[in-house]
Amino acid sequence: MTHSVSAVRAVDLRAEPVDKVLDRVEQSLQTRLDPGTAVRKRRSVGARTDRGTWVRVERRPFDKIPDQGWNGTESAARLEGVPRPAWRGCVVWRDADEPVMWRADETDLLPGTPVGTAVLAEEPALSEEWWRAFGASLDALARNTTRRVATPDTVTITQGLVTESIRGVFPEVIDTAVARWIPAHADLNWANMSAPTFSLFDWEDWGNAPRGLDAATLWAASLAVPALADRARRERRHDFESRDGKLMTLFVCAKILGPDAYPEDPRIEPARHRAQQVIAELQAG
Repeated sequence: MTHSVSAVRAVDLRAEPVDKVLDRVEQSLQTRLDPGTAVRKRRSVGARTDRGTWVRVERRPFDKIPDQGWNGTESAARLEGVPRPAWRGCVVWRDADEPVMWRADETDLLPGTPVGTAVLAEEPALSEEWWRAFGASLDALARNTTRRVATPDTVTITQGLVTESIRGVFPEVIDTAVARWIPAHADLNWANMSAPTFSLFDWEDWGNAPRGLDAATLWAASLAVPALADRARRERRHDFESRDGKLMTLFVCAKILGPDAYPEDPRIEPARHRAQQVIAELQAG
C-alpha cells in the first residue's frame, strides 16, 4: 500500500500509544527502558536505560526530514567546546504503515536536571557559574563549522523564511537581509539545558542560522519572567545589538504575535513592545 506524504497523521506522542515502538528500541539497542523515568513530548519520548544512559525516540514525517538528514544528535558529537551528553549510538527505521521515520538516539545522562519547561513562568535559581558556562558554550558553538542548516520547529531556516516570517507580522520592515550565518542549536529553551551543571541537549535541529537565533529564542522563552528575559539579553548583548540579532528578535516575536498566537500568552505584550523598539532601531540605521 502506498501513501502520499500529505497523508501523514498529525501525532502527539504525549497521547499516542508507543509500547510497540519502545519494544523495538529495546530489542535493537539491547537494553531496557525504565518507564518510571519516561518523558513524553509532542514529537519525542525519552527514558533512562538499565545501563545508565538515556534514549530519546522521535517520530518524524518524510516531509520534515531535510536533505541533510535528521541525525542532529549524532552529528553534534563532533562539536568542540559545547557541554552536552555524549552520543552512544542509534537505531532508525521506516514505519510500516505511514510515511514517517522513527529514530532512537542513545546518549549519556545529563549532569543535572532540565532547568524547567520550554517556556518558564517563574525565575529559576541559576548560579553565576551556570551563566558563564552558558555564554562560553554559545560562543564556542559559533566557532564550529558545519554544512548543516538549522531547522527550528523542524522548518529549514532560509533567508526567504526569515523575510516571510518578519514581514508577515511587521510589514514595515523592508530590509531583512541576514549578514552572518553561524552554527546554532536552534531549539534553545529552558527544557533543553540542565542545571546546576550546564549542559545543552536535544540537538535534532542544529545547523547554520542567522546570528542571534539562539539568543533570541531563549529570550522569547523567558518573556513571562521579565527579570529572566532581561538577564538573557544582557548575557548575549553582543548578539542582540547586532543587526542580525535584531532581525532574529523580530523573527521570534513574529511567532508569538502571528496568526497562531495564543491570546492568553503572557509574552504577547512584552514581545510587541520590544518588537516596536527593534523596528525603530532598524529604521534609524
